[in-house]
Amino acid sequence: MKILIVDSDQMLAKNVKYSMQQDDYSVVLCDDTGEALKRVKSNSYDIVLTDIEMQQKQDFTFIQDIRRVSDIPIIVISKNNEDINKILALEYGADDYVVKPFNILELKARIKAIKRRQNTEKQDHNRGDISFDDYQVKTLGRVLVKGDEVIPLTGKEFDLLYVLSSNAGKIFTREELMSLVWGYEFYGDLRSVDVHVRRVRRKIEPSTKHPKYIHTKYGTGYFFKIPED
Repeated sequence: MKILIVDSDQMLAKNVKYSMQQDDYSVVLCDDTGEALKRVKSNSYDIVLTDIEMQQKQDFTFIQDIRRVSDIPIIVISKNNEDINKILALEYGADDYVVKPFNILELKARIKAIKRRQNTEKQDHNRGDISFDDYQVKTLGRVLVKGDEVIPLTGKEFDLLYVLSSNAGKIFTREELMSLVWGYEFYGDLRSVDVHVRRVRRKIEPSTKHPKYIHTKYGTGYFFKIPED
């Protein structure tokens, strides 16, 4: 696995790099978001770790810029523990959020969960496609198609939509979705589930205030409803 670490705190970045190399990961360090974006465009990485305090507001733009060219998993590492910061990072396209100071084992657990997911994705062609209305959730290529239009989804968004739509009518708790989509239970922040549901809804629902497909079971979780013909 090849990891790109984008952090102005080079001491921390070097410590993380050293620890990751003990697990045979290839790690590249970068302290500038502009240079990091060029690297993402011209190189193949499996995951990006980025500190959104580096350039404050510009770092949210950095996440958006990555999302325009790649669905590579992004984990934000930040000393900011405020809920609004976590939610904004996820809304802008991050897959996960880890607060500094963090236990390196926690970070490794999240990275390993992503690695397991990526390994599973290689077998996606064995799973069936899902169709509802004008949409097709295609496992080959992991894309959502509406008519002739491809609806861009991140890896987590695709997995969330697939889990829900392939189990129409089944109510999933946030904990279950965290385990199935993110691949871990103990370290997960359940707000990640809510944020990603909102992101998927914005891409498929005619009205996010009155969802047609992804419904909320208050006090429990979420379920998918395929409209009847």
